[in-house]
Amino acid sequence: MEARHILATLRKGEAPGPEELAWFGGAIATGAVSDAQVGAFAMGICRTPLPEEARVALTLAMRDSGEVMRWELPGPVADKHSTGGVGDCVSLPLAPALAACGAYVPMISGRGLGHTGGTLDKLESIPGYTAEVSRDRLRGIVAETGCAIVGASADIAPADKRLYAIRDVTGTVESIDLITASILSKKLAAGLDALILDVKCGSGAFMKDRAGAGALAGSLVGTAEGAGCRTGALITDMDAPLIGSAGNALEVAEAMKTLTCEAISEPLWDLTVALGGALLALCGLAGDAAAREARIGAALRSGAAAETFERMIAALGGPADFVGAWRRYLPAAPVARAVFAEHPGKVAAIDTETIGRAVVSLGGGRLREGDALDHSVGFSMLAGIGETVDRNMPLAEVHAATEAAADRAAAALRAAYLVTENGADPAPLIQQRINA
Repeated sequence: MEARHILATLRKGEAPGPEELAWFGGAIATGAVSDAQVGAFAMGICRTPLPEEARVALTLAMRDSGEVMRWELPGPVADKHSTGGVGDCVSLPLAPALAACGAYVPMISGRGLGHTGGTLDKLESIPGYTAEVSRDRLRGIVAETGCAIVGASADIAPADKRLYAIRDVTGTVESIDLITASILSKKLAAGLDALILDVKCGSGAFMKDRAGAGALAGSLVGTAEGAGCRTGALITDMDAPLIGSAGNALEVAEAMKTLTCEAISEPLWDLTVALGGALLALCGLAGDAAAREARIGAALRSGAAAETFERMIAALGGPADFVGAWRRYLPAAPVARAVFAEHPGKVAAIDTETIGRAVVSLGGGRLREGDALDHSVGFSMLAGIGETVDRNMPLAEVHAATEAAADRAAAALRAAYLVTENGADPAPLIQQRINA
């Protein structure tokens, strides 16, 4: 194989064959191709979409560029991936609920990217929680507790790490083929039997419209199935934050209220149950859709999911009594105050990406790689589409390190909300289900 021949094929607007893509995917990790060649490859893929067989070959080569985990467990190994949104903390109740239903969940998660929050950043607002663990420790925690939410180790899909860094500086991040290979190379390296995908669509998602979300979901499902992993997807609404909070510790707090049934966030509950039920189906567990979703709901209501979550937190360095005492452990911002709309009315639309960027500006996300996070900042009590706001009912409460930061975030929040006399009805949470 020769890189120049593959690049010449792409330059002509033709897709390389599966064998050529498999070779190039492996060569990215070994250094057999230069940065310039990797950049040209990424640009060529952007201009020349790949057929499914070729996309599968690239994904598997990137997966196999590092370690692929193998499991010997008495139940299915399963995971969920979200394409990113605002106020999306589904992983926190979902992983332990699945474990309570008999699945084993080695959830390889990420940090915040752009305006979207990261599951690891949320969990690291819990004192002592350590997301970076060895492979042997991950195996032990999953076997003992049923789930572990951790970061990818350095030897998981190293080809993706190099390719992503080059995509980031060459304007080739948005290619569906490359997004698919990037996501799945890491997920499939975890040795999964089944995977459910939560593909976000709307103002707070990377895919703003249904057509783009559908294309990405179809690519992900088809490629994962072609790689031998049972996979399905839900396209879900992100025209508004999923829950009433945005910010690391604030989202953990709301997730804990739902996980313990103290004060249930209906969208969080509904999406957890829907994703969990769909994943149980992919795992081959008997029963119809209603019965599988009922099992996830029962794991939450009974406290079994909360108990599993607490064991996972303790195993990863956090407090052993976190579920019962989470208010004592989560950090609180020094400034917290209500933000009111400029005039009363009902919420007609939300620029959810602007809310996410406001959280980043408060210090809850990274403007540059390596930035330290303030886990306490963000927004709580966010008004949803269709809700009334007036002098007694705020748009949200802002949590900030200083009064000046709170002022800036409040201005950004007001700009993100369209308030009219009649408002609007919220979109359905689950917009489409895609099966293999």
